[in-house]
Amino acid sequence: MKGFQVTFYTQQDRRHHHKPMAEWLLLTARDLGVRGATVVAASEGFGQHRRIHSAHFFDLADQPLEVVLAVTEDECDRLFDHLRKEGVHLFYVKAPVEFGMLGTPDT
Repeated sequence: MKGFQVTFYTQQDRRHHHKPMAEWLLLTARDLGVRGATVVAASEGFGQHRRIHSAHFFDLADQPLEVVLAVTEDECDRLFDHLRKEGVHLFYVKAPVEFGMLGTPDT
């Protein structure tokens, strides 16, 4: 299939509708029919304000997170329309990709 890899960048302490942003994105993507998404925790990063965000042993609130999805054009349009309606303010990267499955499913 052809579509997009969309990666959203957030951090552990960001929230939307009283849920962690990464969890909210995951649930929203699932509810919109996206086939899968992955949350990736990073150890350090910096954003547009040049401030370093990092995971500390006792405090993970500032830990950078990525939410990665491989979506069709239709799924991407539905997702971004929904995010706009929700007023979500979030940095993302969207790149064209080819994706699919290899082999046969385990039974």
